[in-house]
Amino acid sequence: MGSVWLLIDADDTLWENNIYFEQAFEQFADFLGHSRLSPVQVREVLDQIELANIRLHGYGSANFGRNLKQCFERLAERPFDDRDLKVVTGFAGAILERPMEVIEGVEETLAYLKIRRRLLLFTKGHAEEQKLKLDRSGLASYFERSEIVKEKDAVHFRRVVEAHSLNPAETWMVGNSPKSDINPALEAGLNAVLVPHRHTWTLEKEPIRPAGPGRLLVVEKFGDLKKYF
Repeated sequence: MGSVWLLIDADDTLWENNIYFEQAFEQFADFLGHSRLSPVQVREVLDQIELANIRLHGYGSANFGRNLKQCFERLAERPFDDRDLKVVTGFAGAILERPMEVIEGVEETLAYLKIRRRLLLFTKGHAEEQKLKLDRSGLASYFERSEIVKEKDAVHFRRVVEAHSLNPAETWMVGNSPKSDINPALEAGLNAVLVPHRHTWTLEKEPIRPAGPGRLLVVEKFGDLKKYF
């Protein structure tokens, strides 16, 4: 098996996630029915609210519901009451009821990697919600260890390296987000594998910034990891 560790992201790397948030936003925009702002412009307002609230409340469907509520309160052009706000937060609450959709090729690739490398789930978000999704996905048994953090930045990558006595030169972060997976891993001296997802959340997109001694791989799909590991 060797000492190579793969730190693997969860949302939109192992299973679909952002598509459900996008669908909830579409329902929200229809319900808001703004007379002047397009859905794109409404989304820009929501993005501003989310950026501010992430620092305070983090991620997850409950926090997304809070963000939708604040966006509705700011933009609504008609009188509203608690029933309207319940509808708005319900769009986010329904996300947890969606069936888990493991991305094609993920499970068979994890089974292949498990006997060759050491796997650690490293994801961010609301801890209990992420644990629930991992359990529901049926993928938990493929991981030797797991870490769920409020934010994935270089500081947290260094902490994981220290906590698990990893060798950065032999550790790879695998994920779809340049902001949370690739750039902070490279900054912390790890290697990284970008697995693009066409529905990656807008706020997770940024230019890739090579830093430190780590190597960067870009693959087309999760199953391509078998070619390298």
